[in-house]
Amino acid sequence: MINKETIQRIMDASRIEEVIGEFVSLKKRGANHIGCCPFHNEKTPSFYVSPSKGIYKCFGCGKSGNVVGFLMEHEHYTYPEALRWLADKYNIEVEEEQLTEEQKERQNERDALFHVSEFAQKYFADLLFNDEMGRAVGLGYFHQRGMSDDIIKTFGLGYCLEEWDNFTKYARRNGYSDSVLEKTGLTIFKEQEGTDGNHKVKCYDRFRGRVMFPIYSISGRVVGFSGRILSKEKQAAKYVNSPDSDIYDKSHTLYGLYQARNAISRADKCYLVEGNVDVVSMHQSGVCNTVASCGTSLTVEQIRLIKRYTPNVTVLYDGDSAGIKAALRAVDLLFGEGMHVRVVLFPDGEDPDSYAQKYGSTQLQEYLRDHEENFVQFKTRVLLDDVQNDPIRKAEVLKEMVHTIALVPDMLERQEYVKQTAFRLKMSESILTQELAKTMASNAQKAWKEAERKNNESALAAPNPDEPAPADNPSTPQSLSPSNPLTLNPSTPQTPSPSIPQPEPALQTSPAESQEKQLIKLLINYGDKEVLQNGIDEEGNPVTLTMRVADIIVEEIVSDELTFDNPVYQQIFNLYSTAVEGEKPLPDANLFATNSDSLLRNTALTMMLSPYNISPLWLDRKNITVPTIESHLRTDLEQSILTFKQKKVDRRLEQNAFELRSCTNDEDTIILMAQRKQLTDLRQAICDKLHRVVV
Repeated sequence: MINKETIQRIMDASRIEEVIGEFVSLKKRGANHIGCCPFHNEKTPSFYVSPSKGIYKCFGCGKSGNVVGFLMEHEHYTYPEALRWLADKYNIEVEEEQLTEEQKERQNERDALFHVSEFAQKYFADLLFNDEMGRAVGLGYFHQRGMSDDIIKTFGLGYCLEEWDNFTKYARRNGYSDSVLEKTGLTIFKEQEGTDGNHKVKCYDRFRGRVMFPIYSISGRVVGFSGRILSKEKQAAKYVNSPDSDIYDKSHTLYGLYQARNAISRADKCYLVEGNVDVVSMHQSGVCNTVASCGTSLTVEQIRLIKRYTPNVTVLYDGDSAGIKAALRAVDLLFGEGMHVRVVLFPDGEDPDSYAQKYGSTQLQEYLRDHEENFVQFKTRVLLDDVQNDPIRKAEVLKEMVHTIALVPDMLERQEYVKQTAFRLKMSESILTQELAKTMASNAQKAWKEAERKNNESALAAPNPDEPAPADNPSTPQSLSPSNPLTLNPSTPQTPSPSIPQPEPALQTSPAESQEKQLIKLLINYGDKEVLQNGIDEEGNPVTLTMRVADIIVEEIVSDELTFDNPVYQQIFNLYSTAVEGEKPLPDANLFATNSDSLLRNTALTMMLSPYNISPLWLDRKNITVPTIESHLRTDLEQSILTFKQKKVDRRLEQNAFELRSCTNDEDTIILMAQRKQLTDLRQAICDKLHRVVV
């Protein structure tokens, strides 16, 4: 376990914008940074990072937290793993306390998978450069493909000897268990029956005789491998990939993304190729914003990885029929995720690697620039090649184009594609528009049915609605006094008897919601700020005091025994009340970011960060100064407290009116009338302070 002092050093050193910037393309906007959320699919950036508060918040999906929480959510790290990642980044020595056996086992299981994967990568890379067979076979192959030693080391390429269990024996000698080797897929274990009838377990290296392409997570940790065979054995697969494990999921991983992410952000474009060799070759040719899917067809999850860095993708596939088919499928998937797609097809028989080897990096970059076309040009050209004047085939092309255009989420973009398609197919835009409307309606109906199906499944799993819900304890009506509009705690007439019926339960959304929210926002954002407050000294003379905003709010709410209708706001207020009354430090961003209650955490962090910023152009170009809350904090504070109290008085007046209408007892009616007079006077006093007219 990492001790508290070390944790504090790690948190003090960590800069949240630097850490999150390694996974998400962020742009500075005012005091914050903004980017597309890595936790859900979005077109418009709504993911905000606040360096000053050390927190992040997505206003789309609601995810929020601090730098450690981000790593735990994004990289699926445990808390200690996230801390160690940060410690390694900022060169902080981690001092740990003794773990229990159970804690060790839980922590070591996942760590061991990472450790053996990194151990294997270093071993294969060492063989490539320092073993005679590795240099002759593995390094010779990479050099033959035009790869320099620098690019080989950048991608951590290596070689696995063509021996049954060379790596397995070496790993065992270094303390790695068979269980860990099997879970990562580095070693395959098989049970065989011997000649004596006994069963024996034999093992062999999965990647023997192959050049090795390590697969990295976005944070740069080795999670798996792809091995390419060099022999011409027909029965052997050309590529063998690591199986999915606790640290590797091929459908959620892109080969080369770790090396390409910064280049993708700078270029605001990503090249998507088919294979590992293509990625390395493109980087060797200076096109470093290139990635590939990991031994699988392109998936939605992989597309969303790209979208964290750019919405612009250019698909580079082979010019043969298989490459064209893959490109067509990729285009539809990419459009479905709101990406802007262009396509480059290489001449038949060529791919990015072979083209670069044949013509060099300069001509490769020129070819990419000159042959890039949007999906309408690409798809109509491909589909019309065999149509000629066949009207049936032409109708099929129309349906194919409409199917893809219907996936485009942006209306203006769809309309532009309709125009281009109509021009290339030589047909009326209105016909295309009609077909597009039918297709989109059909898609919407399918989506609605799917949503209904999921809702029905959820309903079956929901609790029985006939079971009685636990009863709430209604709070006792509190009496109010007009003597001081900031004090609602006077002596009162006796409470009406229980014979008076209680009002119907209030709606979930309180009429005072906006006032409650404003008070909590003041607590969270300005609780430690000091304002001047009028007071009275021990001798009864008026004085001006300096008080914190949190002290004033807590005193006003607690002294009047008021509560918040919103239970989350009440929880937040209780944290401040406890801190003020116990003379402890006020809650800060880190306390909320690490709170286990996700609703409380998201509510608080949402109030700390705003998706809106005042443009500096107001001052720079128009010389208009927009007032900030800080400039009139005292006034805002007083008005917020008064308005909050007014809403509480209004609520009690409504309750009083309900009780009067229902009351049949003369004595209770007199009590209620006295209370009403008291409430009305108090409301008038508050409105006078607010300079409002009571109607």
